[in-house]
Amino acid sequence: MERAIIANRKHDKGEVRKEMSERKMKRVEDSLTEQSHLLMPKCLNAAGYLFGGQLLAWIDETAGIVAKRHAEMNVVTVAVDNMYFKAGARVNDTIVLIGRLTHVGRSSMEVRIDTYCEALDGTRTMINRAYFIMVGTDEHQHPVEVPGLIIEGVTQQIENEAAQKRAKLWKVRRQEGF
Repeated sequence: MERAIIANRKHDKGEVRKEMSERKMKRVEDSLTEQSHLLMPKCLNAAGYLFGGQLLAWIDETAGIVAKRHAEMNVVTVAVDNMYFKAGARVNDTIVLIGRLTHVGRSSMEVRIDTYCEALDGTRTMINRAYFIMVGTDEHQHPVEVPGLIIEGVTQQIENEAAQKRAKLWKVRRQEGF
């Protein structure tokens, strides 16, 4: 397991003193999660397609598992940053959700969940993409530091940079009361 050294500055009577602390680091693949569901009639809306609320529950569950595996502690959902419905799904379709971390702050984690409709031959068509913000918590539900994220490869770097932009926008919206 890799570890990173983070310098913390402390002001002590005008002096700047550096204290070194270790932060555990983990890879995206360490918490990658895939879930499958057979779409049953109870999960449909009045038009006969997958009910958006059911999909939201599955996505939240998947995001929670990804974040919990990474943080190795309890987590809470703080926000749904983006959620795009691209296509519908019908009864007896196999729904596959794949969740992965895209960015980690001090206590927060952005989780991307891609949802697919899987055909009998195994081909997958994306029907939804969502980004959830999760936070690691202690036993009193207070935010606590989570392991850092090791970014490997160009694809993860691009996704991480996009996540950092979303994080900045999210902070602005939060300050504005949204």
